[in-house]
Amino acid sequence: MVFKRLLGSLGVGGPTVDTVLDPGPALPGGGLSGQVHLKGGDSDFDIEHLTLELVARVEAEHDEGESEGAVAFDRFTVGGGFRLAAGEIRSVPFTMTLPWETPVTELYGQCLGIVLGVRTELSVAGAKDKGDLDQLTVGPLPVQEATLEALGQLDFGFKSADLEYGRIGGTGQQLPCYQEIELTPAPQYAHQINEIELTFLAGPGGMEIVLEADKRGGFFSEGHDALTRFTVSHDGVGHRDWNAIVDGWIRRLVEYRASHDAHSAYGHDGHRSGPGTGTAVAAGAAGLAVGVVGGMVAAEVVDEVGDFFEGDEEEEEG
Repeated sequence: MVFKRLLGSLGVGGPTVDTVLDPGPALPGGGLSGQVHLKGGDSDFDIEHLTLELVARVEAEHDEGESEGAVAFDRFTVGGGFRLAAGEIRSVPFTMTLPWETPVTELYGQCLGIVLGVRTELSVAGAKDKGDLDQLTVGPLPVQEATLEALGQLDFGFKSADLEYGRIGGTGQQLPCYQEIELTPAPQYAHQINEIELTFLAGPGGMEIVLEADKRGGFFSEGHDALTRFTVSHDGVGHRDWNAIVDGWIRRLVEYRASHDAHSAYGHDGHRSGPGTGTAVAAGAAGLAVGVVGGMVAAEVVDEVGDFFEGDEEEEEG
């Protein structure tokens, strides 16, 4: 057992903490289990609380351009209120429920370039330390998987995936950020649209699917972006013709783009807009490309979650 971080705020001789997540990907709205391993320091310490914080690397657009960084999108207190004796080794098991809108980081075992982490906060005698940081892997819900597979079979290509800081107007979005999957159009639509952006907003009652055409595409002004939304149930996924359903969505999106200005619907200004100051994203750095769902190709992959959050941790410590 390797304990990753000494409790910096207490100095040498303080307790150490290591959080280990159960193997395998979690699911949005599903459970995340694991154990927080503690090792006592040179003397007894009262552990006030153990808190797990879900963090994401996101992008933010604002007047000065774009910025990037880490944002916390949920917190869970999993233990506390006990004394950790000098040298004592103790494990605190936990199970918590992920938010329904938790971004998907992999599809069929292939990384999409989205980076999430679970950061452990240990509070001892009024001092808090955000120490151990572990990568969080999240797989797709059945509706998400079926939609992406259909897009691949319809010859759409996977261009990139990232997390955007801000909210999509007119939706039931709960988190401070949303996942954006950028797709290149199938050949039959290439003369009408340059790019499609897909966002899933899951909830216990179903899935909002937001599709937007031509945003940042370069061939049309922003005012010509088109936005459509669809809501589907989590039930009966395996009994639907997803290719026909998704193709119908795309046709409606293309027809809407051709005949309306985006301001006539949900309002372009309210869609995918950030708060004016930034936080980030990253789709990846290792350059690994793999085939995903037919014509889709995974984005570049980042091997270590710590590479993304290292700068933020240094700022906190300073």
